[in-house]
Amino acid sequence: MKKRILITGAAGFLGSHLCDRFIKEGFFVIGMDNLITGDLKNIEHLFKHPNFEFHHHDVTTFVYVPGSLDYILHFASPASPIDYLKIPIQTLKVGSLGTHNLLGLAKEKNARILIASTSEVYGDPEVHPQSEDYYGNVNTIGPRGVYDEAKRFQESITMAYHRFHGLETRIARIFNTYGPRMRLNDGRVIPAFIGQALRGEDLTVFGDGKQTRSFCFVDDQVEGLFRLLMSDYSDPVNIGNPDEITILDFAEEIINLTGINKKIIFKPLPQDDPLQRQPDISRAREILGWEPKVYRKEGMKITYNYFKGLTKEELEKSEHKDFSKHIRK
Repeated sequence: MKKRILITGAAGFLGSHLCDRFIKEGFFVIGMDNLITGDLKNIEHLFKHPNFEFHHHDVTTFVYVPGSLDYILHFASPASPIDYLKIPIQTLKVGSLGTHNLLGLAKEKNARILIASTSEVYGDPEVHPQSEDYYGNVNTIGPRGVYDEAKRFQESITMAYHRFHGLETRIARIFNTYGPRMRLNDGRVIPAFIGQALRGEDLTVFGDGKQTRSFCFVDDQVEGLFRLLMSDYSDPVNIGNPDEITILDFAEEIINLTGINKKIIFKPLPQDDPLQRQPDISRAREILGWEPKVYRKEGMKITYNYFKGLTKEELEKSEHKDFSKHIRK
């Protein structure tokens, strides 16, 4: 019989790519999403596939899946500042109530569960690069705390189920990931820059642009997540690309990639925006035999070509969102 896997957040950016990967691996995939940030167009190509079914459901309420389950991937959460600043309560609930429900389901089904955590558990780090034994520097009551603390709680309850119930759990700390199916209006760096370039606008850099990010192409990310799920390692593992770049240098790369004749404009840095992001992936290399293979130049070309294929209406919907009410005064 085929292995059966439940993927929450299945209509989202990463979730949809995970659905593709596990169908390719011969699994029967049950996708679940409440579509609050996901989009059915990301998975509509799977609707007629005999090894895929979709459940429109909110995991913060009781989750029922008939039949057996071998694995669960919990990727149901807003993941961008635009989203979790707009729907803070839902963000906290999916990280707490949703995770509790899915851990309970995994226990009932005797399934292994992988939880999608994030580099945001490190906050604005005082250690660089960030390794899994760093406990982080998070403002629990700041606007970003609704996402950061939801993920930190998610890790805590997952380890509690692992220790108390003996549940097979995996925790992936995901660093900035990009690729096709990202939403242009989700507020993250890459879609924001590309959206502005495609609309012929100047590129907006927050702060002085010296803050850093490390971008991992989605195919590499999915490979790391697959290997982690299939491993026997239960502590958190960073999955990301350690190739670090400043936001200002990255904006210049986007200008060169798109060929636009535009300038860079600067706006105040949003509150608690991390100044450094670079994963230490020593643990992933040692335990999973994994490291990213796709260079940023190659991955960005693929991503840009995807966004160029969007309609005029989709581009108009992606106009830059205003962070002003969240900016430190």
